[in-house]
Amino acid sequence: MSSKTICILGGTGFVGHQLASQLTRAGYYVVVPSRNRERHRSVAVLPKVDVVNADIHDEDSLNALFVGCHAVINLTAILNENKRGEFKRVHVELVEKIINACHSSGVTRLLHMSALNADAENGSSEYLRSKGEGQALALSAKDLNVTVFRPSVIFGEDDRFFNKFANLLRNLPMLPLTCPESRMAPIYVGDVAEIFVKALNDKGTYGQAYDLCGPDTLTLAQIVDYTNRLTGLKRAVIPMGSGMSAFMGKAMGMLPLKPFTYDNYLSLQTPAVCKGPFPSRFGVTPKAIETIVPKYIGQADIRGRYDDMRQRAARDKNQQA
Repeated sequence: MSSKTICILGGTGFVGHQLASQLTRAGYYVVVPSRNRERHRSVAVLPKVDVVNADIHDEDSLNALFVGCHAVINLTAILNENKRGEFKRVHVELVEKIINACHSSGVTRLLHMSALNADAENGSSEYLRSKGEGQALALSAKDLNVTVFRPSVIFGEDDRFFNKFANLLRNLPMLPLTCPESRMAPIYVGDVAEIFVKALNDKGTYGQAYDLCGPDTLTLAQIVDYTNRLTGLKRAVIPMGSGMSAFMGKAMGMLPLKPFTYDNYLSLQTPAVCKGPFPSRFGVTPKAIETIVPKYIGQADIRGRYDDMRQRAARDKNQQA
């Protein structure tokens, strides 16, 4: 068992909570910076986890946080901008500050969360281009052992994916669905966290980037249909074409909470599906949606219905090939 300390940036979020829990079970101490420690008591109560008040965009704060750490893990990301330039500030400029702080504090190990399809030059959205620029900076950092992970959509008990659609279905008489044919291979948050922990001291992962996808490739329409069945509501779902989806992105992007934006629409134009097999190096078999999601969405066991949906998805994939 190790008594080394890991600093997780973005550790108060969905993935960070799961990762902090797995790291402490592996014997590590975990430091999680936050602008408001009191808002994240669910993380702070974990044994061997210290949530500290800090501004991670301040370089002096980063230097102080990293001193004495065995490694740094960066999970920080935003899906939407509240004002112009936030993607660059969070996904690019913060990575530069993290690299500099690692050098200043003597940290030599960095694990960085990017996103599937992140590409600084060819990403289909500003989100994906900024994530691509950040991962390129991390991988090119000198005197720093970096591993990058690029997951598809991540699901789990406290996700903002299945839970988001379940809440919409519960609160709307019918659901207009943008980009219904977008394809993705959701991966379970526990599998992502386990891979991070296993990679931490694996020198063979230095300088590498790994795409992470779950075992099932589904359209957004199929995912919403599955969620609809789990809730037992059977709400009407109205699929929207590309033009209307783009319009909805521009219109909804002007709302305060930005439930859907034009940049989200652009991201969904690129399938969030891995091109190669799941990385066998970590000894993890990714869990299927059916083994996890029914535990937190709905009550009924609809394995048979899910199998039917998966068979339809397989037929659709064969037809597209």
